[in-house]
Amino acid sequence: MAGSANLNVMIKAARKAGRALAKDFREVENLQVSMKGAGDFVSRADINAENIIREDLTLARPTYGFLAEESGETEGEDPTRRWIVDPLDGTTNFLHGMPHFAVSIALENKGQIITGVVYDPSKDELFWAEKGQGAWVNESRLRVSGRNKMIESVFATGLPFGGSKNLPLTLQELARLLPATAGVRRWGAAALDMAYVAAGRYDGFWERGLNNWDLAAGLIILREAGGLAEPIDKKADILEDGEIICANEAIFDQFAKVIRNV
Repeated sequence: MAGSANLNVMIKAARKAGRALAKDFREVENLQVSMKGAGDFVSRADINAENIIREDLTLARPTYGFLAEESGETEGEDPTRRWIVDPLDGTTNFLHGMPHFAVSIALENKGQIITGVVYDPSKDELFWAEKGQGAWVNESRLRVSGRNKMIESVFATGLPFGGSKNLPLTLQELARLLPATAGVRRWGAAALDMAYVAAGRYDGFWERGLNNWDLAAGLIILREAGGLAEPIDKKADILEDGEIICANEAIFDQFAKVIRNV
């Protein structure tokens, strides 16, 4: 399926950055790694991938704003449009030699995410969506799973690392959820978690403490595949507050009740 000009620009940038990450991944032991916080690492590969994306997107659309994990926000001449970029979602996996990470690029227009691309270079899987046009992985249409029983469903989350304020709450949620499901996975890349719900590989996903660049692209892919998504706290906002609960329509309410403990 042919996409918009903006989508094509995003795909080109994601694939280019993905090739650079794949090259660095093969030499992961030689990466120059520094620590920028507990459990939160930044590497030469991360910064290089962001620079590649910024250069390509800025060349194609010089007036758009740019928000990215490493460099922060740059306001554009066009206040209505902004790129939201995570150049390496799953940094810890990457640095430990685990091939589960992705490039995430979203386009925001007047406060709404209208296009999203999540590229997994290790598996050469390109997840993408445009508002109103459905969701895809490579050339195949995506659709959330049709499972309607919690005990047959597999869920994903992000387990907080040491010292996180969300750790006690997450442990309580796991204690309620695990007995009612076929399993819970923690693969350490939120953009791919949402893409996997969109693809029907997971039946649902929840997590707190995320940033909007972790969520933006995956959110539109999920919704265009038929998934439902809400903030865990109904008074919150998914992108602004960095929390999400999502699933297929058949089990969303059951899943949400368990997580929210209502």
